[in-house]
Formats: sequence, structure tokens, C-alpha cells
Amino acid sequence: MSLLPPPPASRPLGASGLAVSALAWGMWRLVEEGLSAAETARLVHAALDAGINLMDTADIYGFDGKVGFGDAEALLGEVLAQEPALRDRMVLATKGGIMPPLPYDQSPGYLAQAIDASLRRLRTDRIDLWQIHRPDILAHPQEVARVLEEAVAAGKVRALGVSNFTIHQIAALQHFLTVPLASTQPEASALRIDVFENGELDQAMVLGLVPMAWSPLGGGRIVAPETPRERAVAAALDAVADAQGAARSVAALSWLMTHPAGIVPIVGSQRAERIAAAARACDVRWTRAEWYAVLVAAREAPLP
Repeated sequence: MSLLPPPPASRPLGASGLAVSALAWGMWRLVEEGLSAAETARLVHAALDAGINLMDTADIYGFDGKVGFGDAEALLGEVLAQEPALRDRMVLATKGGIMPPLPYDQSPGYLAQAIDASLRRLRTDRIDLWQIHRPDILAHPQEVARVLEEAVAAGKVRALGVSNFTIHQIAALQHFLTVPLASTQPEASALRIDVFENGELDQAMVLGLVPMAWSPLGGGRIVAPETPRERAVAAALDAVADAQGAARSVAALSWLMTHPAGIVPIVGSQRAERIAAAARACDVRWTRAEWYAVLVAAREAPLP
């Protein structure tokens, strides 16, 4: 049986002129792990050495409910200040629009301040990909669009994206934007398969969005399954992983990457060896039957 095409090693990030790797490295646990700037620098180097150039963070990362807002960005900013040459080797992505104790705030005044604050913390003059972290239902997309366009026009941001938006929220924002969105960031894994059937990936292909999958290992449940459904998905992944000498986690990443939308899984490990191992996902190949076996296990029902 023929193999499905391998994922491209890189793909364009919208109209920014930038190209992003097949995997991204996410920094939501940097502060949680209590890493120093030197330890963080080693992880950045590990990702770059593994061919991962897309670095994804957010201003809310590091916030524990009381303190720590902006700490992950500030830690990366310290690394970039100590090694300025790293900046041009990475595609730097961050997110904003959540302002504790408010749930979400995408009012024009706040968004402009959030972008400027991220620039200061990251100690850079530009953010390659700035994403709205979660949609503010009380914000009109036309007002949001104007603020984002102003940031692009000022050279503060090169490309725009969204995270956790529905297909209709993406369409509404894009309607009012005169620059195209470049990315969308949904939760997706072999255990979170909504994106394959609710139109999100279809829309991404139509609009040319790079889909960045957060929690691609199902919050660790793919590695340590507990329920019958999780064990069935793990077994379907293992059938491919064992045959190709790969870890189940690597097979899970490659399963996402095989989709024609060009899904970029965000690797969340804060261990250099695991970041390097994740890059093996680019080499795992799937047949149609094997790929659908994972989907059927996740659906817990045969395909129609």
C-alpha cells in the first residue's frame, strides 16, 4: 500500500516572507519549570539544532493566577539580549488578549498596549507572528482589525494569527482585515479530533493559514493512556511507531503532520533531548489505512 506524502520541511507563514519549520517549540512551561536564562538558552539551541525555528510563547505564560504575567516572554527576552544572533535564526511568535483578572480583552487600547509590552519584554523590535490568544466576544472584529493593521504598518508585527478561534470568528476578523491572517492555533491531537471534522482545517487550507496544534500529545494522555478510548488510540499509534522504530509520542506528532493542511504541532517539552527526539516525526510515514485507523479509534465509531 502506498505511503502518504511526507510533511514539507518548511512552509510559508502567510505573506510575511518568512518560512516556518514543520514543528514548533512552545514555552508555556518555561516559568513553571523554574528555568534560568542559561537553561532556556540551551533549549532554544536544542530546538534550532533540531531544525525547529518557530518559537511560540504568550504574555500570559508564567501567570499563576496572582503573579507572573509576562514572565515567559521576559525570560526569552533575557536570552535574546545575551545572544542577539539567535533572534534572526528564529520565527518569534507570541500571543496576547488575555488580561487578568479579566477573562479576555481585545479593546483597541488594550491590544495596542499588549503588543508594545510584549516587544519590551522580548527585547526585540519586531514580533514575527502576533496572535490573539482567545477571542473576546465583546470586541468588534472591525476594531480589532484596525489595531492589528496598525501594528503591521508600524513594523512591530510581521504576520497575524489567532488562537482558539472558531471558523466563524476567523472569517469575521479576516473580513475586516486588509492583510491576510497567517495562522490559526487550535487544540489538536489524536485524542482531540474536532478540527478534522468541524471545518477548521478546511478553512485553513482555503485561507492559507498555518495550523499550529497546541497540546498535540493530548496533555500527556497519549503517552500514558488510562481510558479504553485512549488505549485504543495508543495501540493504533503503536502499530506505526513500533514498525518504524519511533516512540509513540513521535508517531502522534507525525500523524497530525500528515494532514494536507500542514499542521505544525507545538512541542511543549522543556527537555533538550525530547525536543531533539520530536524532530524524528518528520521521518515517520503513514499509509491511508494506518492514518484512518487512528481516527476511527479516536471517534470510537466506524466512519460513515
